[in-house]
Amino acid sequence: MQSILEKIAIYNVWDGTSYNTGYERSDYLNTISKYIGNKLIKVLVGQRRVGKSYVLRQVINFLTSVKGVNPQNIFYLNKEYTAYDEIKSSSDLDSLFTYYRQQFSLTGKIYIFLDEVQNIVNWETFVNSYSQDFTGEYEVFITGSNSNLLSGELASLLSGRYVEFEIYPFSFFEFAGIKNLTVSKESFLRYMQSGGLPEMFHFDQEELHRHYTESLRNTIVLRDIVGRHNIKDLSLLEEVFKFLSANIGNLTSFSSIVNYFKSKQKKTNYETISSYVGFLTDTFILHQSERFNLRGKQLLGGECKYYLNDLSFKNYLLGYYPSDIGNNLENYVYMQLRRMGYQVFVGVYNKVEIDFIALKPEKTLYIQVCYTLNETKTIDREFGNLLLIKDNHEKMVVSLDDIKYSDYEGIKHIRPWELV
Repeated sequence: MQSILEKIAIYNVWDGTSYNTGYERSDYLNTISKYIGNKLIKVLVGQRRVGKSYVLRQVINFLTSVKGVNPQNIFYLNKEYTAYDEIKSSSDLDSLFTYYRQQFSLTGKIYIFLDEVQNIVNWETFVNSYSQDFTGEYEVFITGSNSNLLSGELASLLSGRYVEFEIYPFSFFEFAGIKNLTVSKESFLRYMQSGGLPEMFHFDQEELHRHYTESLRNTIVLRDIVGRHNIKDLSLLEEVFKFLSANIGNLTSFSSIVNYFKSKQKKTNYETISSYVGFLTDTFILHQSERFNLRGKQLLGGECKYYLNDLSFKNYLLGYYPSDIGNNLENYVYMQLRRMGYQVFVGVYNKVEIDFIALKPEKTLYIQVCYTLNETKTIDREFGNLLLIKDNHEKMVVSLDDIKYSDYEGIKHIRPWELV
């Protein structure tokens, strides 16, 4: 264990040095810091390469610089690093952690940070044990790139003992801050084309953007999906992702996907498509938005919509076209609502579609999205659909018009950067 401890020392702050934490994601840091100081397991989930590790290290710096925690009382493990290759199971992790405590003769609370914890076999045994250990003081933070991290038996085991934070790619406002840009239509369109994957900001050439995006997609597909599941048709999985990326914002069903591939002489079935779409959404690269019946207050089966976690997967792999701006804008609004903490559904009211119903326990929003309100029929449709809903919840139309329209019968008109 001594050799492992020496190898991992450079990834920890035991000597009092601070991490290079990059651009501070203050919204996440402020939210997570409110939950520090109790036995709740803090779980950070999200797609690969959206910055979960950076947020975790920002929390560590917060503990040492603001809370005055002894750096030696912080144990950090990132299973993505080769230095931790020997740590394969919960028993390996427990042995290392026990040795670490003995070497430093620690007193007081120990903060445990486990990055990409799903790569350790039976990790939940270790996490559950130390988060609930009444003989010592421990606080546990974990990250993972799969939505099934806390599912099934584990969710039952840890019920009421964890709080989850989903980490997303950089928002438009973070993009503008990093690039030192004024918030405007011009800078917003730049963001819509580049996306918000943190590593992309280090590249200036479009070709590098495309190669990085392709590499990340392949990592997610090959490592996180094919590596975990018995995938019989890799090319079909890739084509399903391509199909859904090209059809963001369109109502889609598993049956319609099956029929599409059959028209291309590629055999598949409902069960396979259902599984492959589920695998993709599990990795957070895609999100599914179900239909919600406003009158019946219930979810509707069958068709739903899919949105990309980041538009770079579409723009750099399928091409960026001006004709796509409307659907891309809808994708942006969906993701922004998710960042704001809403559950987001596609609304159905008397057979009329409402682009988004955004729900929080204390607030409900109804939103229509369009590229521009430059035609009377567009104005009538977007505002008219919302006027059908006879309640007092907030209603708004989001568009990229250069001018801002006046409110109409309580319905607001906003530009996308005003959705905060």
